Amino acid sequence: MRIGHGYDAHALVSDRPLILGGVTIPHDKGLAAHSDGDAVIHALCDALLGAAALGDIGQHFPDTSADYENVDSRILLRHVAGLLADRGYRLCNADVTILAQAPKMAPHIESMRTNLATDLATEPDNLNIKASTTEGMGFIGRREGIVVYAVALIA
Repeated sequence: MRIGHGYDAHALVSDRPLILGGVTIPHDKGLAAHSDGDAVIHALCDALLGAAALGDIGQHFPDTSADYENVDSRILLRHVAGLLADRGYRLCNADVTILAQAPKMAPHIESMRTNLATDLATEPDNLNIKASTTEGMGFIGRREGIVVYAVALIA
């Protein structure tokens, strides 16, 4: 068994959709990024790649490449799943924490779990997603950005 940790943070900006866990969430801002900015998937990819000792998301999908401009991050997650499968690994479980002052994540978590489970060819019960605020503190509390942490166990 191997464990990996992932982290991602993006600024909230106008004129972009907010996409987390493959779900477009109604909000007046989205995450600034070269790709679609899906910080949930980015953190999870980093956790999976880390567990398999395969580097990080930036090595596999550089933000300097036009190939990944505005790319759907679910495509990246499926690619990472393929890398793991090629090496004989499968996801045992993952735990993801979203830090956002707004919007509320609870109504979207089950859809996120379903998307991630589909892309990783696993059961939704192997994925936990939770959300918290920073009680108004820092850039998250000021609604300037969103942070996501992920931990993944593979075998």
